[in-house]
Amino acid sequence: MSKVRVRFAPSPTGYLHIGGLRSALYNYLFAKKNNGEFLLRIEDTDKNRFVENAVENMIKMLGWSGLHYDEGVFVNSKLQSTNSKQNSNSKIIKSQNYPELVEVGNYGPYIQSERLEIYKKYAEQLVKEGKAYYCFCEPERLTKMREDQMANKQAPMYDQYCLINVKEEKVNENLKNNCPYTIRLKVPKDEIIEFEDVVRGKIQINTGTVDDQILLKSDGYPTYHLANVVDDHLMEITHVIRGEEWLPSTPKHILLYRAFGWDIPQFAHLPLLLSVDKKKLSKRMGDVAVEDYIQKGYLKEAIINFVALLGWNPGEGETQEIFSMDELIEKFDLKKVHKAGAVFDLKKLDWLNGQYIKKLSIDELYELSLNFWKQKDFYNYAPEEKKSEEYLKKVLTVEQERLENLSAVGESNKFFFQDIEYDKELLKWKNMSDEELKSSLEKSKSVLENISDLDWDKKNIEKLLLETAGDKKGELLWPLRSALTGEQKSPSPFEVAWVLGKQESLERIEKAIEKI
Repeated sequence: MSKVRVRFAPSPTGYLHIGGLRSALYNYLFAKKNNGEFLLRIEDTDKNRFVENAVENMIKMLGWSGLHYDEGVFVNSKLQSTNSKQNSNSKIIKSQNYPELVEVGNYGPYIQSERLEIYKKYAEQLVKEGKAYYCFCEPERLTKMREDQMANKQAPMYDQYCLINVKEEKVNENLKNNCPYTIRLKVPKDEIIEFEDVVRGKIQINTGTVDDQILLKSDGYPTYHLANVVDDHLMEITHVIRGEEWLPSTPKHILLYRAFGWDIPQFAHLPLLLSVDKKKLSKRMGDVAVEDYIQKGYLKEAIINFVALLGWNPGEGETQEIFSMDELIEKFDLKKVHKAGAVFDLKKLDWLNGQYIKKLSIDELYELSLNFWKQKDFYNYAPEEKKSEEYLKKVLTVEQERLENLSAVGESNKFFFQDIEYDKELLKWKNMSDEELKSSLEKSKSVLENISDLDWDKKNIEKLLLETAGDKKGELLWPLRSALTGEQKSPSPFEVAWVLGKQESLERIEKAIEKI
């Protein structure tokens, strides 16, 4: 087999979506597993859907995710920091249409809007060979044709009017007079197209259901079908790994490969992404852009791990769920990609994120969480000493085991940053009397008062309080925890006292006693 070459070919229509990241990831993993090459191509021929800065954002997100490609489109300033396999023989040219971008590799341009003459050349070649034809039908005629077909319960397809009725002499006259035209593929009728999909197995389709698709639009831009096939051939792509939504287009692409006499790449169509209620994941259902999840505090490693499992697992009997990038590369196999839709379960992502947060050092967790602290009012209005690195690291030490998302830092423990209100009934353990409650808090206060500043750590606080409590832990620890936090649920009183420090812990206990 020739050297594996795969591509991620997004359209610049907005942010990188989870589905796009999965396609990029699977292409990347497949290339790395097979010592192949992975390239980035930009398919920007749909001018109506173009979004400003979407290409730059796409490149930024691929860099963030660690999916370093070997050739294609790069942001000029970031080029030297990539780990692409470019060498002295690779061409490096500035993009014609995107001033901030450069294209690296020997198969460019890698931006479709810079390849228009290439597509025109190949479309006209098919016309000359009798495999495609000019179509001069006006939009009004095509609209009426489709309406009539639908009224007659027929599949809307082009009726080949220009192929049948517009003779060569008229075609030449129209071209001479600059009449608007498209170029359509002449699809053979009643032929069986058969291909082997790596994920779905053998697929057959009758060409009677395939429209005479437009290859070149009246504005000179190619359709997705023509540009995709021409680019994949010229860039020597060996495997086309893409979403299931492109499966119906594959017979059209195979017909084009045949018309040109080109080798057909291996296809692998990835399963749809579904919401928890098994509907196709869409923008209307909430966040689907990768940036949304970054902004919500999900770690890169968790997102990549989660996305890898959206339609793939290492096989029967394998229970591993946490994978590093190196492990994904080692274990990835297209034949283990599922046919059935993959459910986007946010609870699974939360769990995975929590697992990765647990692995962080406190220094790493502090650095990653700092921007999220600054977004919170309870933090911004807190005294300066409670914004210190030392204090925040103590809070994070307490929260780390339970934390599933960086954006949730401090949310369950706001009492670390602000004054609290006391509910006398909440302070009581079961049916305690006021006298018993006061006695319990006085006892805790006495224990904490006698701990020196040097000995003020979680283990020592816990040891001394438990010794004092004996077999009546609830009677001592519940009132103390409530006095320190003012909450029904919170971390242990040992952890809370350690974070708050000796002085504030004693002050809070004293205030609670005053409420009794």
